[in-house]
Amino acid sequence: MKRQVKITRGIEPLFGTRDENIRLLESALSVSAHLLEDSLEIEGEPERVRRAESILEDYVYLVQQGQVFTNGDMKSYLRVAVEDPQVSLRNLVASAKQRNFGKKSLAPRSVNQMRYVEAIERNDMVFAIGPAGTGKTYLAVAMAVSALLSKRVSRIILARPAVEAGERLGFLPGTIQEKVDPYLRPLYDALFDMLEVEKVEKYLERGLIEVAPLAFMRGRSLNESFIILDEAQNSTPEQMKMFLTRLGFGSKAVITGDVTQIDLPAGKRSGLLEAIQVISGVQGVSFVYLDERDVVRHALVQRIIKAYEQYGDAAGRQLSFPLDHPAPPGGTPQTESDAAADPPSSPAAEQAS
Repeated sequence: MKRQVKITRGIEPLFGTRDENIRLLESALSVSAHLLEDSLEIEGEPERVRRAESILEDYVYLVQQGQVFTNGDMKSYLRVAVEDPQVSLRNLVASAKQRNFGKKSLAPRSVNQMRYVEAIERNDMVFAIGPAGTGKTYLAVAMAVSALLSKRVSRIILARPAVEAGERLGFLPGTIQEKVDPYLRPLYDALFDMLEVEKVEKYLERGLIEVAPLAFMRGRSLNESFIILDEAQNSTPEQMKMFLTRLGFGSKAVITGDVTQIDLPAGKRSGLLEAIQVISGVQGVSFVYLDERDVVRHALVQRIIKAYEQYGDAAGRQLSFPLDHPAPPGGTPQTESDAAADPPSSPAAEQAS
């Protein structure tokens, strides 16, 4: 089946750098695209061609309405649109316009990221669990900034366990805030990406934005706040319970973590792992799981995460195999059971023989 969609403007962002956007459309929908004089011809299975045609018609409409697409934004929108047939490009762009992220224009770059953003909008407490680079913290901070700027909350509170510091915090120079700031730097980075430096500093001075170690949350009731707990896998069960019970009226909480990067001391159970088991069925709490397909950093990061997952799976399988001892020269391999049944003779026994 062949269909043509007339396109007279916006060819460059549609095709992308080295045609990466149109190739994404072709590979995801198993269609082929051919640029004609004033249109794009799509060829493939009827259902897939109709889906590609719908996406392209939405694109043409949005460009005619004055929407300006960057190459990165267009790729993000396409990734979501081709993965989920229930999502239209027009609705994706409209939903992004409805949110004010400060100086940043932001769009989910995968179906899971879109579900994550929607879960934050619909629920008072959301857990985002996934590997590094999947946008867990960045999207949470973006949604917090949007809520603050639209006056849906009166302040943002960003918390992180200072696990790496441990007992060495006291040896660092400066005040307690200066001691813990290095461990909270990723949260500051996300804030500065959304808002001007002067505005962030003003909000920090007025207490509209607070960045603090998790331990500072104890004993507080946080009303009309957007609260983010980052690196939650490094919280203890006691800390996690304490944090989850801080939620006050008119507040939202987002808890992010990567269960493959737990830095707690040996023998300490992660509060995030326990929370998954304890409150996964509680009404009003949403769990969103991201994976390597949602990584939005360098493409190499995606491959590294996949390699570590495969290595972990292989290591797990090896642990289930019997442990063999190397074979003596000219002999056969000896297993642990053989060694136990035939212990080595003592020097005295060898002399007697």
